[in-house]
Amino acid sequence: MMLVGCRRADPPSRTETEHPTIVSLNPCADAILAEIAQPGQLLAISHYSHDPEAASMPLDEALAYNATGGTAEEVLALAPDMVVADSFLAPSTRRALEQAGIAVETIGIASSLEDSLSQIEALGKATGNEGRADVLSNRIAESWEAQQWHGERASAVLWQQGGIVAGEGSLAHELLAQAGFASHSAARGLGQGAYLPLEEVLADPPQVVITAGDERAFAHPAMADGVAQYELSSSLLYCGGPTIPRALERLTQIRRAAG
Repeated sequence: MMLVGCRRADPPSRTETEHPTIVSLNPCADAILAEIAQPGQLLAISHYSHDPEAASMPLDEALAYNATGGTAEEVLALAPDMVVADSFLAPSTRRALEQAGIAVETIGIASSLEDSLSQIEALGKATGNEGRADVLSNRIAESWEAQQWHGERASAVLWQQGGIVAGEGSLAHELLAQAGFASHSAARGLGQGAYLPLEEVLADPPQVVITAGDERAFAHPAMADGVAQYELSSSLLYCGGPTIPRALERLTQIRRAAG
């Protein structure tokens, strides 16, 4: 068993923190908990947040915390009061944690702004940080309103790793609409995660192509011929929570640049 990280500290007791100590196994929860938890309350985050290619929170912030690979043995060694995981937590891992008296909270994928704010509220209640959670939620909601586009919408395809597109019913779709884009792929009947080949993009191009990830089609020479193409970091699409203001800021920049 090995902990991955740059800092190790003895776990504070409940009497020291007056809040349950936490280990997060969920990269989206990592970013939320890093903002709402009390000092010393968050004992470790998921290893994804230490990976520049997978982290949704700023890497320098993530490296201030230990990270685990998500095994029950690593978590038990830290002796937290609570584990926050995703809904895919292995049943055997959950059983091991619960048998050790560790509370397990799970969160799913946020598919809308409301979902994301609800997750923050739930984590605030579970960890005893309702006030700090409210501050974070208010900041996100204020950014959402401030970044709302009031002019004409530009048709856009958000083209992600693997050639898939964002569809209705996803947070990415909501972000596009808020920043002043109309989903070109949704207008063509493509749902969330549908595959969009290069040939179809070129045959019926939108006003703007926004690429997120590293895909051969994104750099095809034909894309440079009359297609307005902009890049968006994939890390801004993994999670909601504190990522939302940064994602909206970048999408709004793209919308302004597209004219």
